[in-house]
Amino acid sequence: METVVSGIRSTGKLHLGNYYGAIKNFIKMQEEYNCFFFIADLHSLTTHPTPDNLHGNVKQVVVEYLAAGIDPEKATIYVQSDVPEVIELYLYLNMNAYLGELERATSFKDKVRANPDNVNAGLLTYPVLMAADILLHKATKVPVGKDQEQHLEMTRTFGNRFNRMYKHDYFPEAFAFSYSHNLVKIPGLDGKGKMGKSEGDANCIYLSDKPEAIRKKVMRAVTDSGPTEENQVKPVEIQNLFDLMKVVSSADTVAHFDDLYNKCQIRYGDFKKQLAEDMVIATEPMRSRIEEIEADTAYIRRVVAMGAEKARESAKRTIKDVREIIGFKEF
Repeated sequence: METVVSGIRSTGKLHLGNYYGAIKNFIKMQEEYNCFFFIADLHSLTTHPTPDNLHGNVKQVVVEYLAAGIDPEKATIYVQSDVPEVIELYLYLNMNAYLGELERATSFKDKVRANPDNVNAGLLTYPVLMAADILLHKATKVPVGKDQEQHLEMTRTFGNRFNRMYKHDYFPEAFAFSYSHNLVKIPGLDGKGKMGKSEGDANCIYLSDKPEAIRKKVMRAVTDSGPTEENQVKPVEIQNLFDLMKVVSSADTVAHFDDLYNKCQIRYGDFKKQLAEDMVIATEPMRSRIEEIEADTAYIRRVVAMGAEKARESAKRTIKDVREIIGFKEF
């Protein structure tokens, strides 16, 4: 059985983009693959969260993974910092990662431009830590978006370099894995791009949002003054809202509003009200489950402890092999 590894930064609540773009696929993957899904709290340290925020965000992601349908009996759900072996492998890989290639990483250059006052070493070596997460379990499949494909390529570089340096064919190559040929890209409510927390809470519909919060956000979504001629091409901000409707509404509902738009008869107020109500219905099962799991601290602790144990079992095997390959052998 092939191994799948995927992590999500512990930077807050999960939104519809996370669910439809990734987690729904995770739920299918756990039935057919050896899956490791982790909360990347070490990665989040690059933005210097407070201790309270760090802990709260990690708990939130664990709860919402479970509420969304990831089964701790089928997949390994763990917190990255609970597996110290990842830090050890990160150190070994750092010895064979070179400054020039790290500085050329697109994500590093983007973060430097966006946050020139926080150019820390963790940002520079972020791809190395990601490689350690993947190689630690000798994964061959990694669900990633386009923005992470360069990091995955660097993971293959680091693994192959280790193999060549120590003349040992140990680490397999990991490749991007979507599981579905029709990847769902969830747009945000700001009319610009995909749904994401970096654009602010108003851009996202969170799995835990109350119905009234969903309605307010949707009603404030960016629109225009309406179509001026029949069958005209929808501008980006309007197409984004229709794309959201395609995800949460019935095909008949989408066709109804599409027809109104093409006939220049659409009323955005009615359109948004329908979209909001369909979002409320789509998120209700997860919202209820989130509230139920949040109240069961003992269950959360059991899941996290079980995940750490299973992840460390895999990690210890890799670190034992790597130490011997490098030359750290017992006397």
